[in-house]
Amino acid sequence: MKKQHLRGCKETESPPNITIKGILGLLMESVDHSDDKQVISLGMGDPTVHSCFSATVAAQEAVVEALRSAKFNGYSPTVGLPQTRKAIADYLSNDLPYELSADEVYITAGCTQAIEVALSVLARPGCNILLPRPGFPIYGLCAEFRNIEVRYFDLLPDNGWEVDLHAVEELADHNTMAMVIINPGNPCGNVYTYQHLEKIAATAKRLAIVVIADEVYGHLAFGPNPFVPMGTFGSIAPVLTLGSLSKRWLVPGWRVGWLATTTTVGTLKNAKFVERLKKNCDICGGPATFIQAAVTGIIQGTQDMFFKKNIRLLKQTSDLCYQKTTAISCFSCPSKPQGSMVFMVKLNSSMLKDISDDLDFCFKLAKEESVIILPGSAVGLQNWLRIMFAAEPSSLEEALERVKSFCDRHAR
Repeated sequence: MKKQHLRGCKETESPPNITIKGILGLLMESVDHSDDKQVISLGMGDPTVHSCFSATVAAQEAVVEALRSAKFNGYSPTVGLPQTRKAIADYLSNDLPYELSADEVYITAGCTQAIEVALSVLARPGCNILLPRPGFPIYGLCAEFRNIEVRYFDLLPDNGWEVDLHAVEELADHNTMAMVIINPGNPCGNVYTYQHLEKIAATAKRLAIVVIADEVYGHLAFGPNPFVPMGTFGSIAPVLTLGSLSKRWLVPGWRVGWLATTTTVGTLKNAKFVERLKKNCDICGGPATFIQAAVTGIIQGTQDMFFKKNIRLLKQTSDLCYQKTTAISCFSCPSKPQGSMVFMVKLNSSMLKDISDDLDFCFKLAKEESVIILPGSAVGLQNWLRIMFAAEPSSLEEALERVKSFCDRHAR
């Protein structure tokens, strides 16, 4: 076994074996419902609970039209409807230096199923995977179910949450199958530069590993760095791109995701790997057929003004969130959010009485103020907090005022 390194760690310091939904459920149980305060959740990454974030009429009409046609009541091919695969391939190709074919896209039930498929097809006896810390805990849970050893590399908060590539090189060995990159960042709210992504690809090439690029928040960037898909560097290293309609189109409950082999090199293109992908899809199935059939209409019918409006709103709420959190003395934030819908705030619990750590903070905050925030321990970073800023500005402001009151009340 490799010795633990300062820049990264193996499974011994992994996030707790519980899902984000599980922790948020426990936090909701802690709320004092005898209090008149309305519960405000800044924990779950579902913007649609707020009326300012809603799907377009075009998206709704595309689903209704597909359903009423009565042409999509049967099973779809397990890899996805041909027209759906083509629609996603065309959509992804808009930002790539090469054209994806429909055969390189596999439709999944949300990005969670895409994660399951990716890890299943890459797994082999004795293998390990490199995951970011902080990160999205579903990767660790999926790896555990498939007996894949997990090794965590740190993201660097003082450097825009960039990947510690030295840690990646130290943690990898001949059994490493892949590394995961989440961009725009969940939970950090960062957006990687072209140059940093290129370095990640070069590192993956040296290590002969696959890059699993989680781009669920693709294009939700509102800072100085534009969103660059990892598949841009698919000629350097093999890249599996995972995504969904959930965030950009504001339809998380429709469960439309995808896995795409956005690469021109490596084993991802050989017939044996493609056959494994198809067989895995045979086991898993995918989204409802009529929802798949609506994807072309959803993509083609959504106007740019919808995306621009949401980006403006996310910029507004992220700025508000950053302003309010940095005004709380026991909080610190290394940088303003640049993308996605969440970001990380460091908690200095030593400045608070009767608060031991981030978990204690979040449970007492839920009980006393009816505000739900995700403890950083849930995403692998103790004494940090993950805050969701995709909310009604007025609700967000009230929630953060309550957080400040809570911190003032518990101040030493």
